[in-house]
Amino acid sequence: MWDILKDAGWPIYPLLAASIIAVALIIERMMVLRKSRIIPEKLLAEVLALYRNRQITPEIIGRIEESSPLGRVLAAGLRNDKSSRYVMKEAIEEAGRFAAHELGRFLNGLGTIATAAPLMGLFGTVVGMIEIFGSQSPTGTNPQILAHGISVALYNTGFGILIAVPALIFYRHFRGRVEHFVVEMEQAAVKLLDIAHGERKA
Repeated sequence: MWDILKDAGWPIYPLLAASIIAVALIIERMMVLRKSRIIPEKLLAEVLALYRNRQITPEIIGRIEESSPLGRVLAAGLRNDKSSRYVMKEAIEEAGRFAAHELGRFLNGLGTIATAAPLMGLFGTVVGMIEIFGSQSPTGTNPQILAHGISVALYNTGFGILIAVPALIFYRHFRGRVEHFVVEMEQAAVKLLDIAHGERKA
C-alpha cells in the first residue's frame, strides 16, 4: 500500500483525505437515516389515539417532540390544534422544513466529494504529465522520471474515479431516502391536520 502511495505522488493525499471524509459521512448518514429513527412505526397511531381521547398534555407533546423528526412535526401541529387550519398548517410546514433540513445534513458535502474527486484525480494526471515531459532532456529520456510520471497520472485518475463512484451512489441513495421520509411525514401531518379540524375520522 505504501508503495502505491509513493508511486502516486503527493497529489494522492488530498484524494485520501476526501475518501476518509466520504466514508465518515456515509457511515454517519447510514446511522441517522433509519426509518425506525425518523418515522417510528406506531407513533402516528399513538398520537391520533391520544388526540381522540383528549389526553394530549404539554408533557406528552414534549415527549412526542423529542421522539423523532416526525414527532417534532406532529408536536408542532398539536401545539396549534386550537388555532385555525391555516395557522396549524403553517406550524407543521415550518417544523417540516426544519426536519427536512436536518435529514439532508452533510449530503451536500458528500455530493461535493463525488463531483470534486474526479477533478482532483485529473489534477494528479496533469502533475504526472508534467513529470513525463520533464523526463525529456537533450541527452535522452530519464526512464525513472518517466515511469514515476506515468504512475502519478494513472494512480490519481484511478483513485479519483474510485472515490467518486461510491460517493455519488450513496449521495443519490440518501437523497432518495430523505425525499421519501419527507413525503411520509407530510402525509402523517395532513392526517393529523384533517382530524383536528373535523375533516376526517381516521
